[in-house]
Amino acid sequence: MNVEEIVKNKQGTIVDVRTQGEYLEGHVADSKNIPLQELNDRMEEVKSLEQPLILCCASGNRSGMATQMLSQQGIECYNGGGWVEVDQMQKA
Repeated sequence: MNVEEIVKNKQGTIVDVRTQGEYLEGHVADSKNIPLQELNDRMEEVKSLEQPLILCCASGNRSGMATQMLSQQGIECYNGGGWVEVDQMQKA
């Protein structure tokens, strides 16, 4: 299953790894905001989320770093890229 199918079927959890300020300016409906720099400190919260996680940010760079970090922790996750694209997938 690919990212688009996971998002369309409302499986797992969308996690936005941008800063809280960026998130407040616009985000995917029902997404969780866990900034990249807080991931390690909030690992128990991250592990409790319904997997797979679809990670997004502004452009896909930070979500790519988050995907690598969380995959190493055994968490099923995918880089969704920019949040606007994930938002469009959800609305399609």
